[in-house]
Amino acid sequence: MTNLSNAPAPVLAEEDRPGLVDLVRQVRSCTEASSDPASIANAVADVLVAAQPTTELLTEEECAGSPDGYIRHTLHAETDFSVVGVVWRPGQVTEVHDHLVWCTFMILQGTESETLYRFADERLSEVGRRERPVGSVSGTAPPDDIHRVANTGDEVAITLHVYGADLSEGTSVRRTYDLPADAS
Repeated sequence: MTNLSNAPAPVLAEEDRPGLVDLVRQVRSCTEASSDPASIANAVADVLVAAQPTTELLTEEECAGSPDGYIRHTLHAETDFSVVGVVWRPGQVTEVHDHLVWCTFMILQGTESETLYRFADERLSEVGRRERPVGSVSGTAPPDDIHRVANTGDEVAITLHVYGADLSEGTSVRRTYDLPADAS
């Protein structure tokens, strides 16, 4: 298991991150138009598809990641949402977890492997796996969001996440789960 690191405060102003100001404006419109978490997640997914953000949102140093674990770079945070760049070196993986809020993400570089789970009858069961290449977009909202994410590729993976909360001082993870003894 790799550790999560939160990067220090952004080194660049939002105006210096190509496309971020417009992306924030569009996401804000989505959060103002609906109060339904799944609807917001889907609307933000449409925004990401249309905007086609790139790794230029991050500095070269931020894109390098950390040998200590995947790292989050909070690019914008306000009451209703946060925009976060996540950098994963090869082999880095999250714990199995779920979230407090809706989340939409896009793969900007590399490939993300996601294992999906369901918790029923006091047992965690794998229900699917997805390989997400560059350009893949997905949105989800609790309670159907138990997963584990990994960079199983040979290059640094970079994902852009938009979470439905101000995460400037924390994380969206609600809880983590232990895998069953027969799971890998």
